[in-house]
Amino acid sequence: MRKILNLFDLRQKVDYKTEILSGLTVALALVPEAIAFALIAGLSPLTGLYAAFVMGLVTSILGGRPGMISGATGAVAVVIVALAISHGPEYVFATVILAGVLQILAGVLKMGKLMRLVPHPVIFGFVNGLAIIIFMSQLAQFKDASGNWLTGQSLYVILGLVLLTMLIIWGLPKITKVIPSSLTAILVVFGIVAYFGIDTKTVGDIASIKGGFPPFHFPAVPFTLESMILIFPYAAIMAGVGLIESLLTLNIIDEITETRGRGNKEAIAQGTANVLSGLFSGMGGCAMIGQSLINISSGARARLSGIVAAVMLLVFIMFGAGLIEKMPMAALTGLMIMVAIGTFEWASLRTFNRMPKSDIFVMVLVTLVTIFLHNLALAVVVGVIISALVFAWDNAKRIRARKHIDDQGVKHYEIYGPLFFASVTAFNSKFDVLNDPDEVIIDFAESRVADMSGIEALNKLTERYLKVGKKLHLKHLSPDCRKLLHNANQIIEVNIIEDPKYKVAVNRI
Repeated sequence: MRKILNLFDLRQKVDYKTEILSGLTVALALVPEAIAFALIAGLSPLTGLYAAFVMGLVTSILGGRPGMISGATGAVAVVIVALAISHGPEYVFATVILAGVLQILAGVLKMGKLMRLVPHPVIFGFVNGLAIIIFMSQLAQFKDASGNWLTGQSLYVILGLVLLTMLIIWGLPKITKVIPSSLTAILVVFGIVAYFGIDTKTVGDIASIKGGFPPFHFPAVPFTLESMILIFPYAAIMAGVGLIESLLTLNIIDEITETRGRGNKEAIAQGTANVLSGLFSGMGGCAMIGQSLINISSGARARLSGIVAAVMLLVFIMFGAGLIEKMPMAALTGLMIMVAIGTFEWASLRTFNRMPKSDIFVMVLVTLVTIFLHNLALAVVVGVIISALVFAWDNAKRIRARKHIDDQGVKHYEIYGPLFFASVTAFNSKFDVLNDPDEVIIDFAESRVADMSGIEALNKLTERYLKVGKKLHLKHLSPDCRKLLHNANQIIEVNIIEDPKYKVAVNRI
């Protein structure tokens, strides 16, 4: 019984009123986003709504981060749009299922810990870029059907309603936190529009959300090698994008709530949700940072809020479509703009004169890639690669050698810093082969041989000393370095002198 309770976090203290009201707020905000992302992907609005329901329900029950919201997302829509246009929705459903399987494998193989490799400047850039995308996506509400900016009374009406929504969301918590300010703002603006008969854009103007329970069916795709070759690249990219966005969102929520989620469990939950989404006519998805922040900022901390949001979304689809379609888009626009403001890491702007220039460059680059390419996975990968290269360059410059000759005439080189591909050139420059005595010892007590490039550097250095008839010994090699050299014994033969402290055996030469 205890294991079951731990599995679903059922022993967590739950504020039922907060969780239910927060879930209702999230459900209302999910509707226009799910519709918009489905249209971006070239699919019907119900495909996005069904995905939001399945993703939200499954991940709320099984996920590794209580309070986090999943659904149809723009990152996934961008990946599958080409496939949807060229081959239709059935191939999209098959791709979603395969992507889910890949995510489950990633969770089982405990690949969630790879998120430790994402530096903080990359997270800052990702979050800031996402905040700007959320904000920019709301600007479409200030345009007419022809894509022209609104003017005159139409502009003033929507602008006034948006500002009123933002004012309520900002100001109400300063007065009372009895009910979520986001839900209050939506209901107040909805009531004003309905009471005064204000003519403004509504959810129904975008698309109808009326439908039934998500239909179950296997994708009508031939199970052939050609089909697998076609959908696998899309599935792999979708799985990667979904996991990166979900695990980054998990980390952000962890920081806000000062708790710790479970990345591998979340990966399995995301995969399971995508498999079921594909089977129930959904476009798939991942964690949604905007909706998650709405949920967390409303006070939700347990799984109940996500479950309520998913169930209420299905209720809207099946029974409340007529009412929800009358909801003014201005209220949801104001809500999402406040989410964008809350998502942006304003503290990152104050660090520009304090952070290393390389970190600032990485943060700005990740932000720009996120904004202009809308490819969150690419933005994160680019940021991690550049950070790794900068780290390698900085460490390459740190290798040092202290030199002295002992009473027996043996010259000692005490190496400081790692020996790896980037530091090989600096390492080689430390040695004076022609003028050194007949016996030389390189002391690695404060260094490590990290990779094959380091081994090759030692090999060439050994050959240089042998050519002039001198002996080279290695000392104080750590166990991992000795193992690395042992595995490469067909390439390099060097003396490793016995060291009582490390109990290093002598290699045969």
